[in-house]
Amino acid sequence: MRGLDEDENRLFLRGPPPSARIILVLVVSVVLMILDHSREDLSPVRAGLATVIQPVQSLAEMPYDLADTVSAYLDRGQLAARNESLERRVLLMERRLQKLASLQAENERIRGLLASSKSLREEVLIAEIMSLSPDPYRHHVKLNKGTLDGVFEGQALVDANGIMGQVTEANPMGATAIMITDANHGIPVEFNRTGLQTIAQGTGQADTLLLPFLPSNADVQEGDLLVTSGLGGRYPPGYPVARVRRISHEAGNEFLTIAADPIAKLNRGREVLLVWRHQEDAEADEPAATGGGTEDETSAPDAAAKDEADADPNADEQ
Repeated sequence: MRGLDEDENRLFLRGPPPSARIILVLVVSVVLMILDHSREDLSPVRAGLATVIQPVQSLAEMPYDLADTVSAYLDRGQLAARNESLERRVLLMERRLQKLASLQAENERIRGLLASSKSLREEVLIAEIMSLSPDPYRHHVKLNKGTLDGVFEGQALVDANGIMGQVTEANPMGATAIMITDANHGIPVEFNRTGLQTIAQGTGQADTLLLPFLPSNADVQEGDLLVTSGLGGRYPPGYPVARVRRISHEAGNEFLTIAADPIAKLNRGREVLLVWRHQEDAEADEPAATGGGTEDETSAPDAAAKDEADADPNADEQ
């Protein structure tokens, strides 16, 4: 009897089969989803379930987060090495960029010098400034061209804008030049507007020339252009030298105080032009030589006729 009772209890305790349970759960889920989508009454229930399930979701995501953290920690050394390598590359690229900018500026200066040499119609030589005088009151420069290149003492030094100075010493491998702003230098100039001639003296300052020998009644205006006059034979005529910046006259002084700004870029760039003999002088010599030859040729028959007349006194009577 006891065995039969146990079998009956087992029979009554047995529930529906697993497939029926799954179907029931699916049906209930679909119904709940439809109700949740169509009605707002279940929002509090959904919020409560989300609150209850949140710890479970966090626990489920914990292995993934832990693996991500460990991977990032292990890769930190590689990332640091890569960042260091990238920083070195950036520094190298910046250095190359700076060098390219310097080369571009140098090329532009050389183009300006070459264009200036074409407009000057003279024989010129491009030289490079190797060093400057350490004395702030002596504006001297060392050049990398010397007598082997044809450089000579007294040769004019110009840039793409105007006169810079002249060569004072020359040796086979280099030369020394004095700038027009040196306190011991003076250059004969004339006003391009009026033709008035004077001397422009250096002041020891790279941006100022003085014209101390002009009378108070001289026709001078601010902005007047000063060019080389060619007097003295050191500088070829017609080269820009400076532009008048300031004119003042002190009471009781017979002369004006005139300050001018040099046209040449004396404290910029490393390339300069060394100028040879002015071509206009050569062109002026050629007509003179040609004229002399023609005069000799035309006077030759006259000389011959004179000799014949001297030899035959009766030629005129005949």
